Amino acid sequence: MGSGPLASSETGIGSVEVDWSLVAALRAQASEQLSQAVAADGVRLDKESQEELAKAIVLDLIEAAMADDMDVGAPTWTAAKQRAVFKAVLDSLFRLGRLQPLVEREDVENILITGCDEVFLELVDGTLLAGPPVADSDEELIEFLVFLSSRGEGSSRPFSPARPTLHLTLGEYARLAAVAWRMPRPSMVIRLHRMVNVTLDDLVDMQMLTPVAASFLRAAVRARESIVVSGVQGAGKTTLVRALCNEIPPREVLGTFETEYELYLHKLKTQHPIVYPWEARPGSGEYGPDGRQAGEFTLDEALYDSFRFNLSRQIVGEVRGKEVWPMIKAMESGPGSISTTHASDGVAALRKLVTCAMEAGPHVTHTLATAKLAATLRLIVHLELHTTQIADGEWQRTRRVAEIVAVEPGEHELGYATTPVFTTDSATGMATPTTLPDRYRALAAYGFDYAGYLATQTPYRPDGVS
Repeated sequence: MGSGPLASSETGIGSVEVDWSLVAALRAQASEQLSQAVAADGVRLDKESQEELAKAIVLDLIEAAMADDMDVGAPTWTAAKQRAVFKAVLDSLFRLGRLQPLVEREDVENILITGCDEVFLELVDGTLLAGPPVADSDEELIEFLVFLSSRGEGSSRPFSPARPTLHLTLGEYARLAAVAWRMPRPSMVIRLHRMVNVTLDDLVDMQMLTPVAASFLRAAVRARESIVVSGVQGAGKTTLVRALCNEIPPREVLGTFETEYELYLHKLKTQHPIVYPWEARPGSGEYGPDGRQAGEFTLDEALYDSFRFNLSRQIVGEVRGKEVWPMIKAMESGPGSISTTHASDGVAALRKLVTCAMEAGPHVTHTLATAKLAATLRLIVHLELHTTQIADGEWQRTRRVAEIVAVEPGEHELGYATTPVFTTDSATGMATPTTLPDRYRALAAYGFDYAGYLATQTPYRPDGVS
């Protein structure tokens, strides 16, 4: 993170410093009164109705707190303080409490926390700022995470010393990952997805890839080539997958498969009216005779179940293990699948997928996994992430489509052959045309700028060859 001083972010809501101990007390009272009111009514209220009821309760509590302060001669509350406390209490009840003002900042991409008072905000442009404390103690932060896990969207998720990791979808377009009891201090990262409805043209404008590379990928999606997007954490894999999916005709029926929702294709109804979003669920409690916990639902189970949903394409948010095997079956049944995986380069991504497939069981040998992937996977698009320090406490992050690799069955013992369709330009870091297999000339019928590819093509030279 660098050695220079970090600029400080705002510590209150708006321009008002918030007394979070007061907010905690009012939240406890409001929660109790809300529970009593809902129970007395005898009708199950949805979240919106509960929040409307809570607003009236919180307003009454604030008026009582103001009256108490007047009785002891404390300063009169300003209108700004009333609004700030009102919002903070509601945020604590229904949203992310002290984290909510940070999440609402449109320039924040990641919130990095390594203890209640060690908070950093990573902005969209790569700048790193020191953030305000998000709890008064590590114990309070853990209690808050337990509270979040119990109200997780879709279903609650276990978070305890026996299950010390937590992964949650938050709100509209955010994801939380947290660990406690296995580190010196509770730690978490909140990833905020700022580019959801994104196109390849948008990424060209951001200089993430060239117009020629965009035309190639656009045509590959329309021609139903199966694609894997690889890269390190934070390289922009999910963003690129969203852009690729925007090239899929709206009439197609899609299925998405994720450990936590991040693609959000099911929320973009104007792009694809029919999307079935599967989300994995961890189990809880004791392990059964089959070695699984009650309620567990895995991605490979979701992929298997999806064959009854008449899907046109299956989009896997991230391949990390044996779920690649049912994904291969999906690609055999119908081409055009798109997924992501972590890897250091395009060819390394292919090697990793072979290893992941072998996790499905002893029946999946290295030879079988290699042959299946070589026969079904067509393209690997690799992203590179570069972070450079431009000043003390200021960083610049650049994301680039660095290479596009074609995959085909191979006759040698390796089992597959790869062709660098685009390789990294040393000057720009962007993928530049190199070698085009004959079969991809046909993509011109789907909008591939074949003439532009030839005009900017450079001979491929492996490392060390001049």
